[in-house]
Amino acid sequence: MRVRRLGKVLGIIGIVLILLVVAVASYGAWTVRRSFPQTSGELDLKGLTSTVDVLRDDRGIPNIYADNPDDLFFAQGYVHAQDRFYEMDFRRHITSGRLSELLGKSGLDTDKFIRTSGWYRVAEKELPLLSAETRRNLDNYTRGVNAYLADHSGAAASLEYAVLGLQNASYTIEPWTPVDSVAWLKAMAWDLRGNMQEEIERSIESSVLGTARTAQLFPPYPYLRHRPIVEQGAVVAGTWDQSASPSGAQAAARILRTPAGAVPALLRTGSSVAAVDSLLGPSGSGIGSNSWVVSGDKTSTGKPLLANDPHLAPSMPSIWYQMGLHCRTLSAQCPYDLAGFTFSGVPGVVIGHNQSIGWGFTNLGPDVSDLYLEKVVGDTYLVGTTSKPIAQRTEVIKVAGQPDVTITVRETEHGPLVSDASDELTTVGKDAPNGPLAPPRGDGYAVALRWTALTPARTMDALTDLNLAQNWDQFRAAAAEFTVPAQNMIFASVDGTIGYQTPGRIPIRQGYDGKYPALGWDPKETWAGYIPFDALPNVKNPDDGWVVTANNASVYQDYPYFITDDWSYGARSQRITDLVKLATSGGNKITADTMRSIQFDSWNENAAFLVPRIKDAKVSGATADAVKLLSTWDFTQPADSAPAAYFNVFWKNLLLDTFGDEIPKNYLPDGGDRWFTVVRNLWDSPKDTWWDDVRTTDKVETRDDAVVRALDEAATELTGLQGADPAAWNWGKLHTLTVTNQTLGKSGIGLIERLFNRGPVTTSGGGSIVNATGWNPADGYTVTWIPSMRMVLDFADLDNSTWVHLTGASGHAYNAHYVDQLDAWQTGTTYAWPFSVAAVNAVAKDHLILKPAP
Repeated sequence: MRVRRLGKVLGIIGIVLILLVVAVASYGAWTVRRSFPQTSGELDLKGLTSTVDVLRDDRGIPNIYADNPDDLFFAQGYVHAQDRFYEMDFRRHITSGRLSELLGKSGLDTDKFIRTSGWYRVAEKELPLLSAETRRNLDNYTRGVNAYLADHSGAAASLEYAVLGLQNASYTIEPWTPVDSVAWLKAMAWDLRGNMQEEIERSIESSVLGTARTAQLFPPYPYLRHRPIVEQGAVVAGTWDQSASPSGAQAAARILRTPAGAVPALLRTGSSVAAVDSLLGPSGSGIGSNSWVVSGDKTSTGKPLLANDPHLAPSMPSIWYQMGLHCRTLSAQCPYDLAGFTFSGVPGVVIGHNQSIGWGFTNLGPDVSDLYLEKVVGDTYLVGTTSKPIAQRTEVIKVAGQPDVTITVRETEHGPLVSDASDELTTVGKDAPNGPLAPPRGDGYAVALRWTALTPARTMDALTDLNLAQNWDQFRAAAAEFTVPAQNMIFASVDGTIGYQTPGRIPIRQGYDGKYPALGWDPKETWAGYIPFDALPNVKNPDDGWVVTANNASVYQDYPYFITDDWSYGARSQRITDLVKLATSGGNKITADTMRSIQFDSWNENAAFLVPRIKDAKVSGATADAVKLLSTWDFTQPADSAPAAYFNVFWKNLLLDTFGDEIPKNYLPDGGDRWFTVVRNLWDSPKDTWWDDVRTTDKVETRDDAVVRALDEAATELTGLQGADPAAWNWGKLHTLTVTNQTLGKSGIGLIERLFNRGPVTTSGGGSIVNATGWNPADGYTVTWIPSMRMVLDFADLDNSTWVHLTGASGHAYNAHYVDQLDAWQTGTTYAWPFSVAAVNAVAKDHLILKPAP
């Protein structure tokens, strides 16, 4: 009887447990799904003046149709918020220096730096400078976002808020503002800021190595091997003339000098820079983008083809959101008909096309920022013999779960004192060499940041005007407003025109060249204006019939103005150039399929140089077996390649062995094409001191010693990781990508990270390769930057264009479109990109009608 009663009790307990599990699972599923957007049916929204149609395809990509621009941009804001509001909210917390409100003390260092720099304050000043059209679009976009927030909060807006609520229950979502949209351009300007990292690195390394050896690590751009973007034209009477002949007499002055000396200072400045970079992505010589455009004279369709794949840090969700924006009837009152890649939080299309033209971007990388050493005494700083008052303001940073933190922001005429941004930075300049004319050091110098993005400008107008441009002249007029971040801008149109334009607010320096920190007390070291837009390189329908940009030098060496010396070194651009020339040689015509295949090309220029020189190295045993892999290798890096695995592990060890014994650990080689050039330049000097390992006291190593050592280390490392059979080694298994949520995906809590992150997935390609899946030798082989999207535009029929990006349309974990493009991205596949009304309707899977609320 007791056994029977016990059985009944256990049965009841089992049923209760099952019901509890079902209830918990159901609640969990409901919590996850409650933020999924409505994508069909009807919604009544206050603020609309007429109905709007939102058609989504089988990947959830929306095309929006409206009768007027007010409703069009209202709907864009609403749809962005439906799919990506948490991403938008996180972004505005970055740009306003308010991460700590969201994440607690982990965001404090970043907040201090960004508040000190004043990103959001600058965006506030930019808003009234914008055109009436741009302001109107921003206002309507903002109303659309806030219409979504009117009935979505907490977990109903995104799953992340439910998780954040466990530790930050008091957080509430604020309404969106137009400044939130404008400020995101500051984050992109920072991510694409130019050579600040190189300026810091040069100063630190020169203090340890001397200027001559440091110069070996920053070699000149190899113009003889890697052509620049523009080779034709010259500045004539202050204006660029693409028909003029370059003249050697035009060469810009390069002012070289010993470092201004902020060594300990800059080590600490670098720590704050790194905190921001951890959110927005790494910097380095191999990071960049690819774009090229080919004239219809050389294509199979008789019309231009344009390709673009910007390289950025991977994130979940992807930085891009695909979308079409269409006026139902085009008119002067409603002139928008475009599609492409957008930023959630920003109205309009960033990269893409309208009914007449298309455009693509790669980072120009001009030197638009300088660090200034400032002699500060009390509340003053020195310029010449004059002590000037330091401007000051107080900022209060709210920290979730902790007391507020108050900081004092100080500024000189050169910019904010970023040395105040953390406890470490207060010692900037303490021990820096300062030159014979410097004022007394005292307790050290402060460091100010002068950066073009901190001067209010109208870049947001550039996006509006680019979206509306119908021809080359209107495209260039839009480019003239694209002050920062300065991008290489390529162009094509349905009438057959192609072109390229260098834009940007690029300073003209006097008294120094920007490679090292400037001396703030010397009034001769200053900016004397900016390169006039009319003098910046551009070309329309170039003689070659194509333009290739991949962060390489934008113009030939004798251009009369200094843009930068810290270009990417041209490995990717030259490979694309060679492939385009091959595809169009002998009267052949390049196809859209060839353009797409070039985007996924994985040929390694560095391997093509080194392998013939190392394959006969004097090695034995397991290393000899490994080296045999290289004998028939074609230097491409598909994911399943064994020789690519061995070569890249060798390359990592060669770099760290050769340079890691002397270079400060925070500035170890990133492995990009600057380092391709460094090693190539050293190769014919087998006894150069770089080859010697200074940690060994009984031997002076040569180049051949370094090569054998790295080959041995690579064979041992791979044997430990993937087994003793070299033929079974696999590059993709080493070179994996995990797509990570920028906040909760880095929580350190496995369960939470599994909710939001996806991967790892194997990848092909590598750093400074056209398929630019970058990695850093100091950190292993995992992917740290990627082609964030790929597109090919076909101007014979825009419906034949193709596109893909890293993740998917949705920012909601477990939504069907959260990561439904990753497999295609991984394998180099792209999707059809419908543009015409007929093509969009043919693939529409969901139809949402937005109606004015009664």
